[in-house]
Amino acid sequence: MNKPNHLTVIEMLKKGDEKTIHQLYVDHKNGFSLFANKYDLSSDDLLDIYQDSIIAMCENAKKGTIDNLESSISTYLFSIGKYMIYRKLKTRNTTISIDYDSYLPQVLEDETDEMNNENEVLLLQENFKKLGEQCQKVLRLFYYEEKKLDTILVELNYTNKDVLKSQKSRCLKQLKDLIKI
Repeated sequence: MNKPNHLTVIEMLKKGDEKTIHQLYVDHKNGFSLFANKYDLSSDDLLDIYQDSIIAMCENAKKGTIDNLESSISTYLFSIGKYMIYRKLKTRNTTISIDYDSYLPQVLEDETDEMNNENEVLLLQENFKKLGEQCQKVLRLFYYEEKKLDTILVELNYTNKDVLKSQKSRCLKQLKDLIKI
């Protein structure tokens, strides 16, 4: 089955098609988690932001705000999420130089930035595949499946939690190093 183009997806979002919304949610959740993980927020906060981003995208589709969207749906969704992350960090008094009150118009106007976000996700996905099998398992279970360290400890037969934390940290550093190359 062919994937629908983003104009078709926007039309389905305007109609409030639950299947389309659910599919978008599932398709982009892991990529968003990887993208958003570089920010100093809890996994619960990031999940809330992701869900709010999906809702905002649906509302914008219904309002007709994204009828002439020139970027991909994922780029637009990630941009909404990024600015929501910035807003959350701002409430924690984290310094970020951005005009938060006009983030949606800026999302529509800043195609270069949106393309960079999509490229970052693709780069992350490509380099994730270069990690060893054990690193992929640890990071996938922790970030994609959002499992607690205690659960991963048992599932992957680690001797203790500190060893697992150390492994996770090394794997994350390795992934970051691969991305910087």
